[in-house]
Order: sequence, then C-alpha cells, then structure tokens
Amino acid sequence: MSRPVPAATPRLSFPAEWEPHAATWTSWPFDDELWEGQLATARRDFAGLVATIARYEPVVLNVRDDDTERDARQRLAAAGAHEGAITFHRVPLNDVWFRDNGPLFVREEDGSVALTDWGFNAWGGKYAPWDDDDRAPLAVSRTLGMRRYEVDAIMEGGALELNGRGVCITTRSCLLTPTRNPGLSEGDIEALLARWLGAQQVVWLGAGLEGDHTDGHVDTIVRFAAEDVIVASVDEDEDDPNHATMQANLEVLRSLRTPEGRPYDIVELPLPQRSAYLGPNRLPLTYANWYVGNGFVVVPVYGDPNDERALATLRPLFPGRDVIGLPASGLITGGGAFHCVTQQQPVGPVARSET
Repeated sequence: MSRPVPAATPRLSFPAEWEPHAATWTSWPFDDELWEGQLATARRDFAGLVATIARYEPVVLNVRDDDTERDARQRLAAAGAHEGAITFHRVPLNDVWFRDNGPLFVREEDGSVALTDWGFNAWGGKYAPWDDDDRAPLAVSRTLGMRRYEVDAIMEGGALELNGRGVCITTRSCLLTPTRNPGLSEGDIEALLARWLGAQQVVWLGAGLEGDHTDGHVDTIVRFAAEDVIVASVDEDEDDPNHATMQANLEVLRSLRTPEGRPYDIVELPLPQRSAYLGPNRLPLTYANWYVGNGFVVVPVYGDPNDERALATLRPLFPGRDVIGLPASGLITGGGAFHCVTQQQPVGPVARSET
C-alpha cells in the first residue's frame, strides 16, 4: 500500500521521454565481479553512450568513489566527451541500472518537477546487497533540493512504458512476481501507478525476453515512439522461445485502442538474429532498449545482421532527431542496454523540498 498522501499534494504525471530534458542521469559501471569479468567492455560502451548524450544535453554521472570517477574521466576524455556538459555526482551505489534504482521524475500540476522514490529490492531480491541503490533517489532529492514523494511499494522504471498521455504498458511476469509486492493485485498496482505517475490506463502484456533477469521488463520489448505509435519487438525465428512470447504481446497491442477509440500505429521491430550467452545464461539482446533525448535517439547495436534494419525501422519514427546506433555488446552482458542505465530529468522549475 502507498503511504498516506496529504490532501494538498498536487496531481502528478510522468512526462513522455521525448519531452525536453533538463539532464540525463546515469551511473558509471564498477566492480568487475558484478560484470562477470566484462567490466572493461561495459565501460567502453558506456563511454560512447555518455559522450554521445553529452553532445545534446547535460549529463549527471553518478560515481561511487575516487577510482570510479578517475576511470570515467579518463575514458570519457579518450572518447572526446564534452567535459563541460558532464557533472560528476558522488553517491554510494550497489549497481548502475539507474532506470530501476534511481528516481522517477514527475511533473506537478503547476509544471514544476518533483521525483517519486519507490522501493527497490534488486529485481525481486536477486542481487544482494541493494540498500545503497534503494537510497539513491533520496540522494538525488537532496542534491537538487527537489520535493520527493516516497512510495511504499517496489517498482523499477524499466518495468513501465508511458506515453505522457496517461497510458502505461507493463508485463505481468515482472510486476506480479511475488518477490516484489506480495499481496498486491493488478488493481492495487494500477491504483499506485495512477496516483504517483498519472497512469489512467494500464496495459498488461504477458512476459518479456528469455534470459531477462528482471522477469520481463517492458523496455526491452515494447516502447512508445509517440503517444499513438507503439514499437513492438518480434522474433522471426519460429523455433526461438521469444517468438511465441512476442507474438502474444503483439496481439494484445493490435487490439488496443487510444482513449479516442482509434487503433495505435503498431511498428514491428526485429530482434537481433544472433543469440548471445554469458556462460550458460542467454543475454536479452534487443533494439527496443533505446533512449530518447534532446535531438537524439541512441539505439543499442551488436554487430548483428539486423542492426541496420532496426535503425532503418526507427529513423522515420523520430523526425528531427538523430537516430544513432552505438555498440552495446559489452553493456548487455550486465542484462540491459541504454534505456536501462539512463533516467531523464524533465525541463521545468524544481519543486522545492520542505526538508
């Protein structure tokens, strides 16, 4: 259950990702054990990501200690990053997936920006410890002097896809797993999303990609490209376990209607042709984990035959933005890509904290 809300608390809404950003928040990778020996390649991909975003908008880069910051500065300089666009933010962290362990920024009725602080338990208790990650939104609130709404429920940003007009897409396989919010029903979760993010309609898909340790985050499979345009991942290999899952999700989306009663424009986005593994574990390779910012879209690519086809599918959907494919084969070894490690702070005056 959510904690009691004061009567004076304004209505909140979650702006669409393509609305103007004040900054992108993200965290520099650390701890080779967490990355199962792939830290260097993850940092290589990350340097390219941060350097690219910094060409278009400010970046706040979380670093947990001196060694992490030193490595970030060196790699970003080598990548040609615009140093003046990057602010280094010192904060304790257990892991780097700031879409999930960071705050979800929201807009109040008067246009000011606040943040919601949901509970975080490392995707259902999979990776202990997570106490520093759970406190990350509080650290951001204190840094910005921003009003913080604490929600007594587990939630990860990657589990939610919102179009800025009150429609939210998610998956049952993730949000209904008992390791997150035991005892909460679909209706309970819908009420939370309505109260804290302004979701007027919640669309429930079945599941996500095979090998996704998040239990099926929607941001690896289905995304809004505009308020009435939905991009859905498809697997063309009928023998792949992802094929049936993606088709089932596609059927739900095809039957969906906008609040005005019109069908959505559904765009099919192929998954990479090749599978990749880290030891015995399949990695959730996907192009849908893109990130939209001020004048750009960064799309993960993997040296796969479908890379160019995916970029060609996405470019017409984002007029006025540079759609850029960046290597993510190192980053995906941790289970995610560009959307998973970023969080947008919308443009707007800061709703000031009272503490």
